[in-house]
Amino acid sequence: MQWTNRRPIGPWEYIDRIRLRRAALRYAARGWAVTPGAYLSGHRFHCGRAGCPITGCHPAIESWEDNSSTDARRVARWWRRRPYTVLLATGWRFDVLEVPAAVGLRALGAIRLQTGVLGPERGDARGPVAVTPAGRWMFLVQPGEELRPELGACLDVLRHGRGSWVPAAPSRMPDGPVRWAVTPEQTGWHLPGSAAVQAVLLDALDAVGGRPQRTFTVSVPRQMSTARRAA
Repeated sequence: MQWTNRRPIGPWEYIDRIRLRRAALRYAARGWAVTPGAYLSGHRFHCGRAGCPITGCHPAIESWEDNSSTDARRVARWWRRRPYTVLLATGWRFDVLEVPAAVGLRALGAIRLQTGVLGPERGDARGPVAVTPAGRWMFLVQPGEELRPELGACLDVLRHGRGSWVPAAPSRMPDGPVRWAVTPEQTGWHLPGSAAVQAVLLDALDAVGGRPQRTFTVSVPRQMSTARRAA
């Protein structure tokens, strides 16, 4: 199937919606809370809410965090008529560490090389990894741990916890679909400890020369995080 920037029409819209619904139900069955996101039409996302000014990817329902669900009937109902983007609510079953492509690619290679060779700080860093068409890599980890100061000082490194969300495969973005670099099935739906993955990401950041010269703490407003994520 050829992915385009145009909204599917006719039978393609039906196929697209079925694929997205199946994916949403698969995540929900594993206890990953999902919520419908605005669907892509041309280069703009539409949520169906009158007067909504947001053109990027965003939740399609009000109070999305409270209403995100793992209930199969509710999830199936959401995808009954529209090919909504599949959004995963973070901070409950998992957090997401989002990094640039150069860091993500190097970190994933290191994780694969280090499998079975456990350092005192590393542990098992294997887990699901998603990639957006804009080149953002998203590492799913166990929830609750803040970013290390060295990572928090980098404006292009984000942690998605409570109150945030990420788009999940096979949702469409303007440049193409979100995809899994490492599917949840490949790791048995295992979620690594955040500290283990952060240690690998920090090594990768050093290797590509991406660490700021001075260490300082940066607080990223949610709306800024959302804008980067939808870019």
